[in-house]
Amino acid sequence: MAWLLTVYQRTCTLQGRILSLRQDPSHLHYRVTWPEYQDALPTPPSRRVTDELNQDDTEELVRRYFSLNLDLGALYDQWSKSDPNFQKKAPEFKGVRILSQDAWEALICFICSSNNNISRISQMVHKLCNHYGPLIGYIDGEPMHDFPTPESLTGKNVESHLRELGFGYRAKYIANTARVVALEKPSSWLESLRNPRHSGPGLSSSAGSSNPTYKGAHEALLSLTGVGPKVADCVCLMGLGWGESVPVDTHVWQIAQRDYKFGKSKAKTFNKAMYDAVGDHFRTIWGDYAGWAHSVLFTADLREFSNRIGKTQPVEEVEPVRVKSEIQEEVILSGPRKRRSAVDAKARSNTVVENVGERKSIETISLHKRRRTRGSS
Repeated sequence: MAWLLTVYQRTCTLQGRILSLRQDPSHLHYRVTWPEYQDALPTPPSRRVTDELNQDDTEELVRRYFSLNLDLGALYDQWSKSDPNFQKKAPEFKGVRILSQDAWEALICFICSSNNNISRISQMVHKLCNHYGPLIGYIDGEPMHDFPTPESLTGKNVESHLRELGFGYRAKYIANTARVVALEKPSSWLESLRNPRHSGPGLSSSAGSSNPTYKGAHEALLSLTGVGPKVADCVCLMGLGWGESVPVDTHVWQIAQRDYKFGKSKAKTFNKAMYDAVGDHFRTIWGDYAGWAHSVLFTADLREFSNRIGKTQPVEEVEPVRVKSEIQEEVILSGPRKRRSAVDAKARSNTVVENVGERKSIETISLHKRRRTRGSS
């Protein structure tokens, strides 16, 4: 997805809707906007849009997307007990969660990430959405497109067009992967690789007909053009719910050597056997959510955060937080002034009352929910 950043909130498209997020010290506030008219969209939404408010699954989607149903405090405790290095560094890096992304979107985004930087990856994703994704609506005059489907990237001119847009050699990888997923693989093939303990957005845990394993999912992804071990692990971790997946790059290899005395080689490149050995080593230490623990240490090792180490604070317990209800009507979406095609919508703000038992020093979070109402403006 492509994010639109403003001073007060972050906005993106997610499963056929526009989602605006704002965070304060104790809450994550969200506002959802549905397209007012389906026939106003140039192409059908990439995923089914729920029509009735009483079937609105946005809160569930937000919780799943940010993996809020996992007890992060308990996981930090588990990793700290099994790993002195994690115990030393983790207190200054609380609340690091792995997103539960759409598997197809994660696959294409990580193909774009090959030999790339964050700024350019974001630009590529934005271009993919704008040129091939369905228009959902506008925010402050900015068009918001959902992520394109595999089918929308199977045209004969897709590769050449992506090269014109600056994707380079990745254009071939994306076009080939889209054709394989859309035309050669069985329906819901990607979802059949998902960890059954972590169902995907809008899916049940029985989406796959087989009994997938992490190793099986990883090997299956390696059959796709442009997908190597690290990209496959990123998709497994962030798109398919395999928490034990540990993406290993040169940076992680250096962490393994420096902090865990793993191996004696100082080579900056390593083969598949070495790659697998590093991942297995971390899985032995951290268990089923090794990929999550690895992300905490990866964050701690980034240069811009390295000065935090040594300034640790104890983890504190807090009482559950209650959130009061509120109702608010407002117009939240309109088309750009100089364009004819626009999608209008209204939104209703409705905050739910709930208990939040997570440890505050890790993350205390609940949701303020804003739903749209249909009808004339």
